[in-house]
Amino acid sequence: MRKQAAFPLGGVNVSAGTRTTIDLPMARLYTHSEVTLPVHVIHGRQAGPTLFVSAAIHGDEINGVEIIRQLLRSRSLSRLKGTLLAIPVVNPFGFIQRTRYLPDRRDLNRCFPGSATGSLAGRLAHLFMEQIVNRCTHGIDLHTGSNHRSNLPQIRADLSNPETARLADAFGAPMVLHSEVRDGSLREAVAAQGTPILLYEAGEALYFNPAAIKTGTQGILNVMRSIGMLPPARKKPAQEPIHSDKTHWIRATMSGIFEKRVALGSLVHKGDLLGIQSDPLGDETQKLFSPLTGVVIGQLNLPLTYEGDALMHIARVKDTDEAEETLDDYNSGLTDEDYGAQR
Repeated sequence: MRKQAAFPLGGVNVSAGTRTTIDLPMARLYTHSEVTLPVHVIHGRQAGPTLFVSAAIHGDEINGVEIIRQLLRSRSLSRLKGTLLAIPVVNPFGFIQRTRYLPDRRDLNRCFPGSATGSLAGRLAHLFMEQIVNRCTHGIDLHTGSNHRSNLPQIRADLSNPETARLADAFGAPMVLHSEVRDGSLREAVAAQGTPILLYEAGEALYFNPAAIKTGTQGILNVMRSIGMLPPARKKPAQEPIHSDKTHWIRATMSGIFEKRVALGSLVHKGDLLGIQSDPLGDETQKLFSPLTGVVIGQLNLPLTYEGDALMHIARVKDTDEAEETLDDYNSGLTDEDYGAQR
């Protein structure tokens, strides 16, 4: 079979059957130092889909960076069909400063599709759309919870799109949420072009979570097999994920200290005790109960809270038996090391 044509990016032609890292110029620092968008290109010998995998659009969400690092070390990629574009640090400004935002305090993930003559965020978004998204047939964007908040591994996607829904299930995360796109997000801009895209959420900002990294790395490989970029797996398919079309945030009703009574990934029933809020002096105590039956997909790790703070995120489930089976199957695939490193 004839090799596919070279893949051009940033003035470099990547030959079939090769891989290289290309630095796309971005705005300079005001010290005159140049900042670039590093893109690792793996161009298979045979034609196939073109997939981008991106991380650290929010500069403090570092789990995705490690997921991509491990993905690029996978031996499976030696049999790649098509082209993989791996972008571990989309927001190098925030990544260097260990912050979610850009220097002008803009959220890059609210500035897509961007503009070549707009703000710094708009220019970076425009660069990513022009150089990456417009060359791809599929996309996976990697995220974590925000500061002091952890997320159970989950896929967020527009499940009304049949191909997107198929890939969401193929990923292998324990939860799949039907999620509306947010204005200005990368997911909105990509979906508007008719390109299937998954958003993977797992772990906490600024911390590595081995379970989240393991699930994310394997999930990307699962999707690549599902779209024909890699040969099918020999192992049995993963347990069907839990689907949810509604989530609810539990918020603090008072300021003080919050003591959790359920863990991330727990199946809770309506009326179950979620935790206890207390005044530091012990003068007042309030209990919080679950308003619905579902799975705890997000939680605040910091016990110090203000009234109105988001404490727990619960995804509604309809079949609790199936949900429990999926969670048991997922947890059985984790090692003691994976559990030990979770916060």
